[in-house]
Amino acid sequence: MDFAIGVEPRDEFLFLELAQSARKLVEDVLLVKKGEDVLITADTSCDRKVVEEVAKAAYSIGAVPTIIWYETRPTAVVEPPKPVAGAVKNADVWVEFQYAYILHTNAWRQALDAGCRYMNLSGMDTLMMVNTIGRVNYEKLVEMSEKICQLIEQTDEVIIKSPAGTNLKSYNKGRKARQSGKLADTPGEPIMLGGQATWCPVEETINGTLVFDGALYPPAELGKLNSPVKLTIKDGVVTKIEGGSEAKVFERWLASFDDPTMYWLAHYSMGFNPGVMKPTGRIVEDERVFGCIEMGLGSQGPQIKGKTWKSASHTDGIVLNPTIIFDGEVIEEEGKYVHPELVKLCKEMGVVGY
Repeated sequence: MDFAIGVEPRDEFLFLELAQSARKLVEDVLLVKKGEDVLITADTSCDRKVVEEVAKAAYSIGAVPTIIWYETRPTAVVEPPKPVAGAVKNADVWVEFQYAYILHTNAWRQALDAGCRYMNLSGMDTLMMVNTIGRVNYEKLVEMSEKICQLIEQTDEVIIKSPAGTNLKSYNKGRKARQSGKLADTPGEPIMLGGQATWCPVEETINGTLVFDGALYPPAELGKLNSPVKLTIKDGVVTKIEGGSEAKVFERWLASFDDPTMYWLAHYSMGFNPGVMKPTGRIVEDERVFGCIEMGLGSQGPQIKGKTWKSASHTDGIVLNPTIIFDGEVIEEEGKYVHPELVKLCKEMGVVGY
């Protein structure tokens, strides 16, 4: 795993910017109110400064923050310790910072069923929080997400290509899209870091070649990729995995579950957070590399609005510099948005190159 942390371990690194970013997260994104129970879960791979600043921000506006720490699990999507499972379903707001996140577990589903407002910020450190929340025009980021979702829902045929060899065709047939990076305004609805729009074309219509060349996680042995991992997709299912040593690691990891649904393509996600311009090895950040598209395999939650199924785990891979074509119209060309309304929003957010 490649972590480009620079001078971040110093306690004073961006401490003012971090405080401002934590306050923005709590008030403007999570919409925390006075008296609400805010649960913050973290494992021993988390940045303590981020966890503590978010707790301080919640407390400063009259909420009741509680922090739970536990050991780092060997992989993601593993049920947490029982006390954690009990806590998450009793929270009004839950922020998950664990590197080995518990998204898609039974504990996570029970928390959502109980009406918890949940946000996944897996692996977030000081620099990531400042760059992807504090220094971003979040209002415009949400507006761009809304526009991309609108374009997706107006589209039937979807073609995704990339210089690394991705060439996928699929059909939406009326499928809905979701702003995975929206504000936490709905009880029981999971949200993610801003800068992502997610959907799944009709699964059986997804065919072609998918090449991950940015990042891939889990398994824990991967993260930022050194060589591409090539997948052959037939009717929405991975039928072949090719590449070097990292492709072998991924192939063995998928096979270890003995679960056919781990090979099912679960979602497409367009990434566009201007605070992330290249992969770092932290998957929540990498999913939002500006101009990327991310694909998930394994469990598909109901929020995707697809077939919905539960698998033994879930994994996400990043395609860099994609060309995205909706019903014959090029929306993005080799990682740069060309649709006029998206170009306008990129300019308003001050994205370099627009």
